[in-house]
Amino acid sequence: MPIILAVLLFCGVLALIFGPAMWTKQVLRRNGQERTDFPGTGGELAVHLLDQLDLPQIRVEQTEEGKDHYDPNDKAVRLSPTNMHGRSLTAVVTAAHEVGHAIQDRDDDPNLRRRNNLVRLTALTDRIGIGAMVLSPFAGLMTGIPALTLLLFLAGFLSTAVKAVVHLATLPVEWDASFNKALPILEGGGYLPPEDMPEANRILKACAFTYVAAALSSLLNVTTWLRALIR
Repeated sequence: MPIILAVLLFCGVLALIFGPAMWTKQVLRRNGQERTDFPGTGGELAVHLLDQLDLPQIRVEQTEEGKDHYDPNDKAVRLSPTNMHGRSLTAVVTAAHEVGHAIQDRDDDPNLRRRNNLVRLTALTDRIGIGAMVLSPFAGLMTGIPALTLLLFLAGFLSTAVKAVVHLATLPVEWDASFNKALPILEGGGYLPPEDMPEANRILKACAFTYVAAALSSLLNVTTWLRALIR
């Protein structure tokens, strides 16, 4: 019985960690087919919406990183090649979601500002964590201070934990971009047929939960560090 419970618990943890990411990818992939009835691509819709919102200073660019995002520093909506040039439901809804972040920036949304500050903090802690990971195996041998190895290990561990917390903290920002910004635009502007709106809602949820999935993956990294520490 204990073995069965352990297996069930392990499966439950895996489902919690990987389930959101798998669901998100499945929703986006399912709606990624080209639609000949759409008048434009995701990139063209983003440009159109920014013009309608009187935000000509915000650029629409293709990103090769494969991750759609809004860059508040460069004032740019960045879309993956598939969403930039595609005429799929995923492409146009994702573009509207990223324009939602541009609206938040225009309105000086405090949650967006807080998220941006946290992201900058994460960039710093990432550098610290990478340095700690590189140095920790050799620190004790080189200095003769075993506790230094533990200290550097903990620094790397905390850098991963900070990233997980930051990802979770982005959910209100992502949810607002999806359902308080993008959804009213798509509905009110008649950009999608009514029969597409249920799937559009799922795509907006997937866009919002992308960072939650990343946070859970980061938590897996944290448990890996912790297991190594216990050993």
